[in-house]
Amino acid sequence: MTDRLQEMRKRLIATFTPLECQLEDESALHAGHAGAASGGGHYRIRLVSGLFEGQNRIARHRLVYDCLRGMMHSEIHALAIIALAPSEVSADTSADTSG
Repeated sequence: MTDRLQEMRKRLIATFTPLECQLEDESALHAGHAGAASGGGHYRIRLVSGLFEGQNRIARHRLVYDCLRGMMHSEIHALAIIALAPSEVSADTSADTSG
C-alpha cells in the first residue's frame, strides 16, 4: 500500500470509525489523463459507518471530502465514493442472499 493510501485510510478510520473501509487506487486505469499528469491519483472508496445514518448521499460525500480536504486537488484528482450506513449494508446482504 502506498503512503498516500495509508494516509487516506488513517484519516478515514480516525474520522468515521468505519465497520468497513475499502480503498482502491485506480490511477493506472487513467494513465494519460490530465489529472494523472499532475500527480493526483484516482481512487475508489467504500465506507460503512454509523455516522452516515440519516444522512443523504450529498451530505455523506461532503463528510468524506472534508476528511480528505488537505489531499484533494493535489494528491487526489478523482474520488469515487460509496458511503453506506450499517443498516443499508444489512439490507443489501439480506437482499443478495434471498435471490
